[in-house]
Amino acid sequence: MLDIAGRREIFWDSYILEPSLTDASVRLHEPIRQEAVAVHDRPWEGDGSNYHNLLCDDGLIRMYYLGWEMMSQDKTRHTTAGIRVCYMESTDGRHWTKPELGLFEFEGSKRNNILFDPQAFNFDNFMVMRDDHPACPPEERYKGIAYYKDRSLWCFTSPDAIHFQPGWQLFDRNQGHYDSLNVAFWHPETELYHCFYRSFHPAPPGVAPTLVRDIRHAVSKDFRTWSEPKLLDFSDGNDFPLYTNNVIPCPRVPHLLIGFPTRYVERMEWTANFDRLPGAEKRRERWRCHPRYGLTVTDGMFMSSRNGQDWHRFTEAYLRPGPERPNNWVYGDCYPARGLVTTPGRDNSEPELSMYLADNHWMGEPAVLYRHTVRQEGFASCYAPYNARRLTTKPFRFDGEQLSINFATSAWGSLQITLTTEDGHVLNSGEVFGDSIDRVVDFENGAVADLAGKVVRMEIIMRDADVFSFQFQAEG
Repeated sequence: MLDIAGRREIFWDSYILEPSLTDASVRLHEPIRQEAVAVHDRPWEGDGSNYHNLLCDDGLIRMYYLGWEMMSQDKTRHTTAGIRVCYMESTDGRHWTKPELGLFEFEGSKRNNILFDPQAFNFDNFMVMRDDHPACPPEERYKGIAYYKDRSLWCFTSPDAIHFQPGWQLFDRNQGHYDSLNVAFWHPETELYHCFYRSFHPAPPGVAPTLVRDIRHAVSKDFRTWSEPKLLDFSDGNDFPLYTNNVIPCPRVPHLLIGFPTRYVERMEWTANFDRLPGAEKRRERWRCHPRYGLTVTDGMFMSSRNGQDWHRFTEAYLRPGPERPNNWVYGDCYPARGLVTTPGRDNSEPELSMYLADNHWMGEPAVLYRHTVRQEGFASCYAPYNARRLTTKPFRFDGEQLSINFATSAWGSLQITLTTEDGHVLNSGEVFGDSIDRVVDFENGAVADLAGKVVRMEIIMRDADVFSFQFQAEG
């Protein structure tokens, strides 16, 4: 029996659903591409402006990213020399500015948004968190993690999210391979720090490539001493190479961790299809530098976890490279910024989530960062088509006086919700239709508050509808 108290719960993992009593299906919902919010056209930026990560900081949204060019000027080699860590900020998630930080010179001037210069610290990645642990000293309130000395993962500290200094090593070179956007954060729900970083494990014999990119997880009470890192457990039998992780607590459902790993797909030989894809000439340039730079493409996946170690992962892509354009279907597509921002909905609709993805990777053109929108908890849903389907939960106990659901139907579609206690007490809703992230459900024959603290099941009969999440709340 589950005790969900007053927490919001989602319908798209195995936690709450009773599979034997559910014939509604689960499906993904791809984010909707919106406007371009930034062009990385400064001389110190370029087509390698990637590994964006954002931090919501008391009304200010801070974003950190790399600035660099992917190819040498003569197109003979891929280069990571000259990578700079850059910074921009926003108050609404739609309009971004690049402040003049005055920290490092570029071509004789400090009028730039460079946070770290390669002459001082030559990073391959840099991710920033705000440490909300109650015991965190003010001078360490902001922490950056980066692939740094001796190919290790290091912590950097700052009192103001701008001026960082080296701190201490988190993991050594023998515990991982860190050339990706690695992630760390304080999680109040578990009262632990969590770190997710990139590594490798051997592929089965005879399988190429011989090493598989993966994600490791470790926890700490003090951000200094960490548990032994473990490979994430997906229990789905698929050993997908994953290049990033982008793990965060889910907005409105903070006890649930969600991630958007990039799936690395390396084909072993050049085929006619590569000539049909956009950017064939530039693809061949990259292939001549190293075959995998021309033969690899990437997409994005979606996963969720309740403990950080065991994950529910959809095997279908959550993010696809999309309709063929001159600059997509490349190694570097579908690398979302780490972090989500709650932004106003369009036309006075309810708030939604914004996520950010960059275009023009590897193309010798300035990277362009696009905003995409996602419904709250709208990464996936339980779904019913025209013919009615049923969703049934496992038994659970709750606290609260009313039931709110995040759902969407067609004009014809509907939901009907039943709550049943162990002793046979039944509450039936009327017909529910519409599209809302927080709709209170009206019951026809009793009050939800009368069932609080009792063990109940919820059944939803659905037609042409999606349900995303639910929560038992106090009235008002």
